[in-house]
Amino acid sequence: MDLERLEKELKNRLPYGYSWGKKQDNSWDQQTNFIYKTYSVSKLLEKTQHLSEGLRNYALNRWYNYWSAMGVEDIFCSHENVEANKNIYDKLIDFRINDIPFDHKTSIFPKGFNKDIEYALNNKRELIQWLYDNQSQQGRKHLENRLFIVLYDKNHQHWKMKAEISLLKQAIEQYVQDFNIKNLEVFNFGNGEVLSDIIWIQNEGVL
Repeated sequence: MDLERLEKELKNRLPYGYSWGKKQDNSWDQQTNFIYKTYSVSKLLEKTQHLSEGLRNYALNRWYNYWSAMGVEDIFCSHENVEANKNIYDKLIDFRINDIPFDHKTSIFPKGFNKDIEYALNNKRELIQWLYDNQSQQGRKHLENRLFIVLYDKNHQHWKMKAEISLLKQAIEQYVQDFNIKNLEVFNFGNGEVLSDIIWIQNEGVL
């Protein structure tokens, strides 16, 4: 993947705001699945110009989140310690780090957590529990190993951080290089051991 080009396209998306209007659901997902084969913002705007404002915003947001996630996954899988999951239909595993399977999720720092960033940094396990409880209610909800990449912007425009591919690359490569299973949080949601961790990123660098 051309990460330099990807970062440019993601940043071309930023002027159009970030308003969902509704929670992500399967119906609108089906109507906007063209995002998977749309590689530029100019083409995305062309494909969405005749949609209602709500559905258009939904498509712009899905496109942005999907391609940022693809960039993140490519960064992980380019590292020598990471093996990509060759089964593209497997929704539970994106890759393995030192043979440990993980799904990954890039998340903005959640307002619903109702605690500030300092508290979250000192209570990583509590935030991970919150993320498992509150994210992926449609399609990808599962309680398996997951790495959360949590983005924090000092101006509270956290969503814009998904376009900072170079910064994400720096943080992810450092994390994988220093990866140690002993640093993972261990949970049991009733179906066995689950491993998880957070990679923190802010616009002034890695937390």
